[in-house]
Amino acid sequence: MSQLKEKFKAFINNRWLVFVASMWVQSCAGIGYLFGSISPVIKSEMGYNQRQIAILGVAKDLGDSIGFIAGSLCEILPIWAVLSIGVVQNFVGYGLLWLIVSDKLPTLPLWVLCASIFVGTNGETYFNTGALVSCVQNFPKSRGPIVGILKGFAGLSGAILTQLYAAINTSNQSTLILMIAVWPTLVVLSLMFIVRPVGGHRQVRSSDDSSFLFIYGVCIVLAAYLLVILLLDDLVDLSQTLITIFAVVLIIIILLPVMIPIRLSFFLEPRLPTEESLLPQPQIQEGTEVILSEVEDERSEGEESLTASERHKRIAQLQAKLFQAAAEGAVRVKRKKGPRRGENFTLLQALVKADFWLIFFSLVLASGSGLTVVDNLGQMCLSLGYSETHIFVSMISIFNFLGRVGGGFFSELVVRNYGYPRPVAMAFIQVFMACGLFFYAMGWPGEIYVLTVIIGLGYGAHWAIMPAAISELFGLKSFGALYNFLTLASPAGSLIFSGVLASGIYDYEADKQASLKQKALGVLMDDDSLSCSGNICYSITCGILSGLCVIAAVLSLIVVYRTKSVYTQLYGKQTI
Repeated sequence: MSQLKEKFKAFINNRWLVFVASMWVQSCAGIGYLFGSISPVIKSEMGYNQRQIAILGVAKDLGDSIGFIAGSLCEILPIWAVLSIGVVQNFVGYGLLWLIVSDKLPTLPLWVLCASIFVGTNGETYFNTGALVSCVQNFPKSRGPIVGILKGFAGLSGAILTQLYAAINTSNQSTLILMIAVWPTLVVLSLMFIVRPVGGHRQVRSSDDSSFLFIYGVCIVLAAYLLVILLLDDLVDLSQTLITIFAVVLIIIILLPVMIPIRLSFFLEPRLPTEESLLPQPQIQEGTEVILSEVEDERSEGEESLTASERHKRIAQLQAKLFQAAAEGAVRVKRKKGPRRGENFTLLQALVKADFWLIFFSLVLASGSGLTVVDNLGQMCLSLGYSETHIFVSMISIFNFLGRVGGGFFSELVVRNYGYPRPVAMAFIQVFMACGLFFYAMGWPGEIYVLTVIIGLGYGAHWAIMPAAISELFGLKSFGALYNFLTLASPAGSLIFSGVLASGIYDYEADKQASLKQKALGVLMDDDSLSCSGNICYSITCGILSGLCVIAAVLSLIVVYRTKSVYTQLYGKQTI
């Protein structure tokens, strides 16, 4: 009995259990991506025009990205307290929105709906921050895969909730808003005491690589399964019983990764030290002060007999270990003029660095462009004559997921195998997004499918690459605050690109088409019900966004050039 008790204790404190629970939390932390599904309902029920819907979208984006408080609270409060604040905001915000849209409350002004969707979506920042901070601290040497998988599940949450909603079989479309209020609340409440730092850097196992491969396999199966369901739903009239079975199988697939902590805790012998745990850097105690410039003066016994090249290689390896330890918070580096890139920064210290702002404005242009497409996807589909908008919303959610998982994996290969700075992967993705937007702007066949896939992949990859790069360049100590500041880039871009550019062009084209109809039919059109039809509604917008993504790629390449030496010191390679 005592042995079983010890194993259960090890299970509760296993870093892989924290990671899996964080994945489940993140599967509810991307509810903002469902805006493309709920915006047509809000528009029809409230009688709004496209500009008013765009304003609601900007309020949602701001709520999804303003996480200063969440980032700061992670440094002073336990993670469960941070998650509980998000639960309250999500339930109150979307609960109020459902009451308004479903006519349970009298019609209220637009600003009330903006406030409610802002508060509700802001709950996501607490879910995201709590999960990311816990897992990055538990897996400090696997930041790319960890961030990619966690952010991937956040991106996939739209498709997951859509499938679960389909199993409910209700004719009232506003019920989706109620589900958004209730489902994340129940899931996060059940997991908030599990998601926390557990000293995961001391739980390194030789089997960690195979555990990551298993989770990647689950991710691929999950994405493929959802794609198959979407295709079947589009091509075949599925019975309600079959839709319910699909939803049950979906939940089973999402639960599969819990097999890893169960196996490690109950079916394997106690962990033996790995080679990595025997390296010198874990023996450096917190509080030790190291001056990196003095490393070259250190001489171990017998080192004088080494050749100059061998001695230089050994010094470079020691510097790389010290930079890594500094970025993880294990070493405090003494400098008279503040930290250097690769060490621990506070938010205020990072705000005076050019690299930080280059990354920020690159995200404004590229991530803001991607979010503009995400927010307007429902209207884009309707303008092209597609009535089943939820299919494309789910598709972009799935490819958002694959982009985040793949972006974390791809960027990790870039830095560890080739020594390139991680932002080079971001530049590649931004060029990829520019091509997809240009494809839509030209009105080529299948443009909505191509745009959905490419923007889903590209926008998702940003949120796997950026947090990992920020933790490498500016450390883990204030990671929550740094990450949440950079998430402001998306709504900042969306505020201009969606709230002004896309909605302005859409309304202009709608007015022009209404005028032509009025002249042809002699019927006066209602200004509040104007709609635009055809590729022209968003082609100009996509052309402009394509050019902005190219500029974003240039900014990312500037960061690559400026941070070559940092990544050489962190990963001990020089290839550029």
